[in-house]
Amino acid sequence: MKQIKYSRQREAIKIFLASRTDHPTADTIYMAIREEYPNISLGTVYRNLSFLADRGEILKFSCEGKADRFDGTVYPHYHFCCKSCGMVSDLNMPEQSEMNHIAEEHFDGKIESHQLVFYGQCAKCMKSVK
Repeated sequence: MKQIKYSRQREAIKIFLASRTDHPTADTIYMAIREEYPNISLGTVYRNLSFLADRGEILKFSCEGKADRFDGTVYPHYHFCCKSCGMVSDLNMPEQSEMNHIAEEHFDGKIESHQLVFYGQCAKCMKSVK
């Protein structure tokens, strides 16, 4: 197995994501990391986010046509995305691991995990409509 070179910038991205619960976009991460590494490029942030997501060190997910979101919490959990304002939050509910087995019954292969995002309107957006 090839040794992975340590990167201070990559580590800063992981630390930043671990400190957040709002599931920031790459642009938000870029603006924050620039404070410590002013010469970092947006491309470097995107490459490191893809690298970390591919390795399972962070989560990457989409919210219906909006910018990808990133999460430093990698244990199995679910998300909610507001279709009005784009707010993303964790749902405090137990993982439904039986979903893997149910899906596997309808798939010729092995299901190892799943990601689930619920969509709707957050309480703040619902109040503003009334």
